[in-house]
Amino acid sequence: MSADSPALHPLSAYLGPWLANGTPNLPRLDAMARERGLVTGNGVSLRFVEASGGPEGYEERACLSGEVATRPGNWHDLFNALIWLAWPLAKAALNRRHFVALTDARRQGRAERGALRDALTQFDECGVVVAGSSPDLWRNLCAHRWREVFVDRRAELLRSTRFIVFGHASHDALAAPFVGLCGKALFMEVDAAWLELPTTAAVAAIDARLATLFDAGEFSPCDWQPLPLLGIPGATADNEQPDYYDDRRQFRPPRTMRPGSSPGNR
Repeated sequence: MSADSPALHPLSAYLGPWLANGTPNLPRLDAMARERGLVTGNGVSLRFVEASGGPEGYEERACLSGEVATRPGNWHDLFNALIWLAWPLAKAALNRRHFVALTDARRQGRAERGALRDALTQFDECGVVVAGSSPDLWRNLCAHRWREVFVDRRAELLRSTRFIVFGHASHDALAAPFVGLCGKALFMEVDAAWLELPTTAAVAAIDARLATLFDAGEFSPCDWQPLPLLGIPGATADNEQPDYYDDRRQFRPPRTMRPGSSPGNR
């Protein structure tokens, strides 16, 4: 995707309002952050600034100074900024947990990142929220029963479930999607009232729940379920054909579901 093109993949379409007046530059992103009252993990007012070669890493700089490093003309970084705008509570919680884990590791003299930070980074980059009123459909997704969920029960899935891509790297990749593109998913059970909400209100409700989860939970990369993004209804016209889900490059064979497969309902 070119830096001057606001075209979005269907799974990224909910970010469209932030691009309504074209691709925002850093001053415009900053203005939108101020309008939203965004803060980073330490409660510091958020500012989108150009990336620099300073000693602090991304998470530390954001938490301590409120400066979110953003490369002009870079869609990966722009999507990161758009996710901050759309998911301010969850992004601040991710930033806070990263910084606390980093400072704890330094205090203990440990150089490794650890499972928690790896999991937080994976979700930040590639996370997908599967919000639905049917935990059984989620269990079948975890078990790789792709045809059952996406073909046999497709109408039920469309009525009961929303797939919301959170990870900014996934949004960047969706600009030129490829076979096997996969997200890291968690499930959040919702009721019928949530499913009737307009997109902005629905995201805001999940944002608050995600923030609580990230602040309190302990995670490892095993907590996220692999989800082939191009299998999601609407992600590509090709998946309207049942045999699309026979492609094992994307849809691995069924497996036994790991107990406690998603932290979203803890």
